[in-house]
Amino acid sequence: MRALALLGVSVLAGCTTPTSPTDAGKSRAWACTATTASPESLDALGCLDDYTALSSVPVSASIPGARSVKVVLDLAAPTATPSVGDEYALHFQNSVQYQVHYEFVSTHLSGGALPVVPALSSFNSTEYFSPDRRFILAAVSYYEGPKVFALEFSPYDTASAAMMQQLFEHVRAHAYFGDQLVLHPTSDSVAAEAKKLPSSITQLTTEALYAGIDYQPLTLATGVGRLRFSTAAAVSASPPSSQDLLVLDQAPNDISVVQGLVTQTFQTPLSHINVLSANRGTPNMGLQRALTNETLRALDGKLVKLTVGALAWSAVEVTLAEAEAFWAANKPPPVTLPPLDLGPSGLIDVEACTPEPADGGTLRAAIKASAQAFGGKAAQYSILKRLGDATVPVKPAFVVPMKHYDDFMRDNGLYTLVEGYLADATFRTDSAVRVARLAELNAAIMRGAVRAELLDAIVGRAQVAPFAGKKLRFRTSTNSEDLDGFPCAGCYESHSAAPTDRAALLNAVRETYASAWSFRTFEERAFYGIDQFSVGMALLIHTNYPAEEANGVAVTANPFDATGIDPAFYVNVQAGGDAEVVAPPPGVTSDQFLYYFSQPNQPITYLAHSNLVAPRTTVLTTTQTYQLGRALEAIHRRFSAAYGPAAGNFGWYAMDVEFKFDDEATPGAPTLYVKQARPYPGRGR
Repeated sequence: MRALALLGVSVLAGCTTPTSPTDAGKSRAWACTATTASPESLDALGCLDDYTALSSVPVSASIPGARSVKVVLDLAAPTATPSVGDEYALHFQNSVQYQVHYEFVSTHLSGGALPVVPALSSFNSTEYFSPDRRFILAAVSYYEGPKVFALEFSPYDTASAAMMQQLFEHVRAHAYFGDQLVLHPTSDSVAAEAKKLPSSITQLTTEALYAGIDYQPLTLATGVGRLRFSTAAAVSASPPSSQDLLVLDQAPNDISVVQGLVTQTFQTPLSHINVLSANRGTPNMGLQRALTNETLRALDGKLVKLTVGALAWSAVEVTLAEAEAFWAANKPPPVTLPPLDLGPSGLIDVEACTPEPADGGTLRAAIKASAQAFGGKAAQYSILKRLGDATVPVKPAFVVPMKHYDDFMRDNGLYTLVEGYLADATFRTDSAVRVARLAELNAAIMRGAVRAELLDAIVGRAQVAPFAGKKLRFRTSTNSEDLDGFPCAGCYESHSAAPTDRAALLNAVRETYASAWSFRTFEERAFYGIDQFSVGMALLIHTNYPAEEANGVAVTANPFDATGIDPAFYVNVQAGGDAEVVAPPPGVTSDQFLYYFSQPNQPITYLAHSNLVAPRTTVLTTTQTYQLGRALEAIHRRFSAAYGPAAGNFGWYAMDVEFKFDDEATPGAPTLYVKQARPYPGRGR
């Protein structure tokens, strides 16, 4: 793999045997012991071959470009010839064969002359959290970008500073890179304890490691297309072809279907762009200096196969025949949207949209049935509302069902317009023509008449509690978003209106309906082979967030860990204002962290910090983070019956949750509000 091929550079200078003396803090002259066969473990790493033989991609790949070897110090087994930094038996385990510490120690360090290793639950409670533990457990990771070897304890490990120092000195004395070893505190709690370590142990923060990385894999996939260099502004103004591979200065806020995306600036992993890439199964990566990268520049304008992997990327030229074969083989299977249920009419309180399943029914079936009349967003908002505001606070809301969208399209002859477009060969084959015709359609929608009885009902509801006197937010809720199989993140647009302004309320309805026929949403449906006439839109309406203090997106599982071994919530959150996490302005960074909510002391690992708040501060307080954690836990547990283990899915499962903190109701004490929850698509194919 590319990362290992580059290990011979700088700190990994080949497989020569170090000759440093054995005094504390120096490497012993260990010889290479790895052969062509991978050993179960080694008691020392004498050269690159040893490290390579034992290393694997780490369980949690939150910092890209890493290889990792798990290490065990057995305090019940003194070495036969102790020396400084060498009192106990040290084991570098084969981390491909044994993904977790327990698998190795229960196989090789249990029984006989050694104490028996207990069951996994007892092992975890003692060996990560007890001061009287037998083992000190960690990993030695190599980060290709900054070229650093780092000793890393689990973020929730309560090891004392003395334990950290003991293991660090053992590893330093038993590894050919010992002189260059650093300690990487993986959470705030580990960092707090590590402050007690002597200055002889160099420490490196997560942010410092991340800053040294030039490659950010986001959606792991392969795409084939015409490689083109452009800018985010240009592709927003002039949509690219669905057969393009784009290299951009930065991530655009939205983009039509492309074969793959490379951005020169790193992206927010939970942005709409990355979620879209994951939905589509198309590669997406960040690469510093991408616009001047020699490999990519040599392929400008050519047909290229781009592969984004966990550790490395590649781009190679392909023939037209190879490209066409790839497109044919990788065309997504046609998606059939849930058929529209045009029965419900009038205004429906959101709580009533998705009733609890009757005997023999399932939550997933209830969501699907509700989505046919009220759309995916409202169907799942209904469940959130019934969870109870104490744990999962959501705004009171009502829903305009699908029927009224269908009435609007028919009353104004808009379906007939679309039929004419689709019958035109130039519309089907020329993206510029599609852009122009869909702009005409949007203009016609904005001139369209809404039935008086519906508008009267909306105006009337806006005048009574809890909506009276507050600006209303009209949010799309379609049968083609927020559902498993076709989430379509960010496909449609929301709009706001003052509650007493009838004309503004009318325009909010029309503007929101019009977003069903933007160029990007049309292309997205075409990419998936969706019948354009099968889309329907309900409206989810609640009050706005006028005093927003923070906005964010969270995933209710660790997206960097496909195994489930390292459970955490992943949170992106930004200070209130115009900088949305899902579509950040250029140069704006957010707080990004892993929150180990289920672990003792609930440690947090920050991957990045917002540059819109004061240095050394965070967007959320400790109390707010805990409130968010409680809500995420409840949402993850509740929707498991639809998408997770409670529904028979024992693979990777998570919900994608959008939230805000707003202090309109309680000035000075912002209140958490959950905006929506939908199935999270993962990291690609």
